[in-house]
Amino acid sequence: MKKIAIIGAGISGLFIANLFKENLDYQVTIYEKNTSINLDEGYGIQLSTNSIRLLNRIGFNTLDNKDRFNPEKIDFYEINYEKKICDLYISDFNSENCKYTTLKRSKLVEFLKDKLEDNIIKYDHNIEKIEKNNNQIILTFNESIKVVCDHLIISDGVFSKGKSLISNNLTKPTYNDSIAIRGNISRKNLNNLNEKNISLFMGNNFHYVIYPVNNDNEAFNFIGVLKYKLTINELDNYGLFKEEGFIQSVKDKLQNKISANILDNLNNIKCFPVFVSKGYLKPGNNIFLIGDAFFAFPPSFAQGASQSIESGSELFDSIINNKNNFYENRASKVKMINNRSKLNQFAFHVSNPIIVFFRNFSLKILTKNKKFLENYLGKIYKN
Repeated sequence: MKKIAIIGAGISGLFIANLFKENLDYQVTIYEKNTSINLDEGYGIQLSTNSIRLLNRIGFNTLDNKDRFNPEKIDFYEINYEKKICDLYISDFNSENCKYTTLKRSKLVEFLKDKLEDNIIKYDHNIEKIEKNNNQIILTFNESIKVVCDHLIISDGVFSKGKSLISNNLTKPTYNDSIAIRGNISRKNLNNLNEKNISLFMGNNFHYVIYPVNNDNEAFNFIGVLKYKLTINELDNYGLFKEEGFIQSVKDKLQNKISANILDNLNNIKCFPVFVSKGYLKPGNNIFLIGDAFFAFPPSFAQGASQSIESGSELFDSIINNKNNFYENRASKVKMINNRSKLNQFAFHVSNPIIVFFRNFSLKILTKNKKFLENYLGKIYKN
């Protein structure tokens, strides 16, 4: 029996553990540095059909319908005039049991965690050292706990310590000159928005998205991305982003970028600096990266969670079938999504009136062009 060690109990680590648990040829263990998995309500995420199909392999289709939502369209708006430009039928990529889904991240994590036996996750295990000895991998946690495994899967997020250890700190995420603003807003404070859709507002160096995360449709998820310069000292002080003074400074910058009705009624506001990957790391034999540890995208294509799931599925199939093309296939897909994410953020944030005019005109045409949508979205959503 081969031993699989997974570092990090995020979405990608929990998902791939669920795939391996049914295979008697492998024994899987997740090592999580925290003392528990945070299941606070938290923020919403979007899952496109490529990841829903994979999640259904482990029973996601049995999740209570009240805990998730299937939007019909994406409505595009211009922030300045709160004027709808056009819409895109995201549901065109749906099938009977595989639909574009929004939900709270905590609900997905809870679902993935509850599908595993309690003894699969070892908490309070902080990775300190990764060594190779012939075909085996030796892990050291908390300075003295030794673990030997045959395959190591690193899935500990954007600031992956496992990735830093195997790369000698040569691969670090870079600041994307933008801040993500997360929060939620009550339905009663939303005016003239279709509650069945995802609403995307585009403005000068800022865009935001509002969507429901369950069928109650009471609290809607808010995620905004604001161009924001930070000094090296500010980036090193991660506690800064939780301070009321910093959050207020971000809100002050939004005064002229978002309607007062929305800004004044946002609840549970949290700010995060956006870090992205600049390149790919190909580890040695039997060591793999998945999820954000493999590559962190700009948050403008809503593929972070879906790609965490997809990368886990690809790696699982690669290991059990003794394939050697996981890295090349994943890097190719990541490059495609990263390019689309950067293009989206540019298009969402343009300010020149002439460019805005042509962007809006192009959106009206392209959102109804099936050939374009099949190429731009279908290649991602249909996996």
